[in-house]
Amino acid sequence: MKQENKQDENFRHIVRVTNTDLKGEKQLHMALHKIKGISFMFSNFICHASKVDPKKKAGDLTEEEVSRLEDVIKNPAKYDCPTWLVNRRKDYETGQDMHLINTDLDLSEDADIKRMKKVKSYKGLRHTWGLTVRGQRTKANFRKNKGKVSLGVVKKAAD
Repeated sequence: MKQENKQDENFRHIVRVTNTDLKGEKQLHMALHKIKGISFMFSNFICHASKVDPKKKAGDLTEEEVSRLEDVIKNPAKYDCPTWLVNRRKDYETGQDMHLINTDLDLSEDADIKRMKKVKSYKGLRHTWGLTVRGQRTKANFRKNKGKVSLGVVKKAAD
């Protein structure tokens, strides 16, 4: 009984990792999915590189374990992360392999789309026109992306 009370005192229902709230009830490797830019494989890599049990509940993490997790997330190359696992290989500006999360991922994606539009590449033109970019057929699907075109007759308002 006393053992359970001690566990409850140390247990946190919300754990803050890289500016994201993680549910403490979930296993660590599943809770890390909540962070934008972290996939199943990358979360397993984070757990093994930081030497934290992936099956451990996120609420049972100590501050030292959280700091190790954040260090692995921010610097995966320091822990010999394979290049196929990172989400930004051969960055346009730096030429380095890096892994982006949260707002950095959104900003880089927006910058890539703006660059494609500016140089008027095929993908950039498709983005500009609001059409599909990756070769999907558009005859039946993607009707909502084509924009609102009003058709039909508009009645005059009664005076």
